[in-house]
Parts: sequence; C-alpha cells; structure tokens
Amino acid sequence: MLHNDLSLFLKAIKFSAEKHRHQRRKDERASPYINHPIEVANVLWTSGDVFDLATIVGAILHDTIEDTNTTPEEIRINFGEEILVLIQEVTDDKSLPKKERKRQQIEKAPLLSWRAKQIKIADKICNINDIVNYPPQNWSWQRRADYLDWADSVIAGLRGVNAKLENNFDDTLAAARNKLAGERESAAKGA
Repeated sequence: MLHNDLSLFLKAIKFSAEKHRHQRRKDERASPYINHPIEVANVLWTSGDVFDLATIVGAILHDTIEDTNTTPEEIRINFGEEILVLIQEVTDDKSLPKKERKRQQIEKAPLLSWRAKQIKIADKICNINDIVNYPPQNWSWQRRADYLDWADSVIAGLRGVNAKLENNFDDTLAAARNKLAGERESAAKGA
C-alpha cells in the first residue's frame, strides 16, 4: 500500500469504528460490531487476494449506511463517489420487511459490480462463521440452518468473480453444515 492508500484505509477504520461504537454483534459474546467489517476486509485480503483499495475500504464501511446513522453524503464527502456507489450496492433497504430484503439480495446478486460481489462473499463467510461458532442466543438450530441455505442462494449469483473467495465460502459452508448436523444429532441423542 502506498502512503495515501494507507491513510484512506486508516480513515475508513476510524470512521467505521466511530459509527459502530455503540453496536454489538448478536453473537453469544456480544462482540464489538467493528470486529465484523474488519474481519470482512481481512478475509478479502488474506483469503481472496483482494488488494484493491476501493474494495477493502468498501468492506470496512459496508454496514455504515445500513446499520448506523451514516448518510450517503457523509460517505461521499469522506471517501468519494466511487466508495459511495460500492457501499450503496451492498446496502439493504431497512425500510423493507426482512423477508423482502433477503429475496432482493438473491435477485440482485448477479447484477452487482465485481467489487460488491467480493464484499458480499466475504461478508457471508464471516456471518456463517459467527452464526455457527458463536450463535445468537435466540437462534434455533433451524434458523441457523435456514441462514446457511439462504446464504448459499445469494452466493450462487455471485460466482465467477473470485475463485479463492468462492472456495473459502464453499469450505466454510460445508464445515458449518457438518457442525450443525452434529449439534442436531447430539441434541436428538440427548432427548
């Protein structure tokens, strides 16, 4: 990374940390929310060999408009039009019911830019790891299994953009399904 690249990356980390400062993940550990966008960027960099600055900064900021009071104008002023457009591609419309948002993610997946597709794949990898290894306390086995199926449907529309990320997703999904199957089997034996 060049000096200006590192400056923009650090600015994005600081901005995202500030915006997510009062949020926690839904996992059993109630992890600080900022861990999630950092992990998405890390998966892109280490697993997907994604070294494109706009994609990495987009990963760090990917939930700011959707899950905080961040406005598109703030993103534009601080990070430029290119980053704004990328973040808007991966932002769900929270005014819609959850079921509709999930349907739209599946429908829109093939239409995303190559940068947005990679962020979505990395995001799903991280979410699956969290849901299976540190599940929200109120998520049943079935809800977690349903999430895996839905994530697989979203990823189907993203394929062809980064084989390394796609292989990581496939491995993560297979491990998650095996772990859930084991949990279900153990619960059945204990019943």
